[in-house]
Amino acid sequence: MVNEALAQELIAMTNEDRALQPGALSDDFTAQLAHRRVTVRNGDRLAEILDEHGWPTRDLVGEEAARRAWLIAQHADRQLHLQRRALTLMTEAVRAGNADAAQLAMLHDRLLVNEGHPQIYGTQIAGVTDGAPIPWPCEDPAQMDERRAAAGLDPFTVHTTRHAPA
Repeated sequence: MVNEALAQELIAMTNEDRALQPGALSDDFTAQLAHRRVTVRNGDRLAEILDEHGWPTRDLVGEEAARRAWLIAQHADRQLHLQRRALTLMTEAVRAGNADAAQLAMLHDRLLVNEGHPQIYGTQIAGVTDGAPIPWPCEDPAQMDERRAAAGLDPFTVHTTRHAPA
């Protein structure tokens, strides 16, 4: 049975994150700080949710709220302990068929990049050069698309073409 209250809380938390995200990517330090405060607060709350419920799986909160829980973990860049914990719990949920493998791959890459290691799936973009997204360094780049496929991700060129800046 879906925990509707928890699902709605996760969705509301990420709605605030999304609303403030454009400012986080700007040169406005006040907007950046506002987004940082929200992502840290959301991360703190996700840690409490993990203590109480474990990973917010599809069975627990539904598809969209489970995606939103992943988004909170993904944006917890200043809370690496939380990203590590979320990765562990989400890995178990993916193995049980109750979480998204592509989201897990993205969280894994995000944590690796945040820790200063090469990523595995090429999901984290360092910047854009001449209109082309450039990934952070990736372990064994020649095999990246095979790993992406195994995780349910599109090939890197398909992904970057679809999400290229306009």
